[in-house]
Amino acid sequence: QVQLVASGGGLVQAGGSLRLSCAASGSTFSSYAMGWFRQAPGKEREFVTAISWSGGSTLYADSVKGRFTISRDNAKNTMYLQMNSLKPEDTAVYYCAARIWGSTYEWEYEYDYWGQGTQVTVSS
Repeated sequence: QVQLVASGGGLVQAGGSLRLSCAASGSTFSSYAMGWFRQAPGKEREFVTAISWSGGSTLYADSVKGRFTISRDNAKNTMYLQMNSLKPEDTAVYYCAARIWGSTYEWEYEYDYWGQGTQVTVSS
């Protein structure tokens, strides 16, 4: 079983920045397609962004395009989400996810493993 641990969440003011991390166990991280999802209070979990195994392909939801950047460091078994120009509507629990093999995926059912989530709160 692959273990994913998300971290880096916190409280920031609108317009501020945060960097989330997702650390994965195992030695096959470099073959995993990865993604970030988020779930706001009273809302369904939604797709945020995804990255291929090599980092060569990325996909972003329209709501975060131009503000968020996904990246990965396969040597450290870690994926990152740099979030800039944060808005109150970005407030949510952010979850990292992994799929064995592939490029970029935007649907929950396409992923094999999930982390526990990290809380991001953006104040106005």
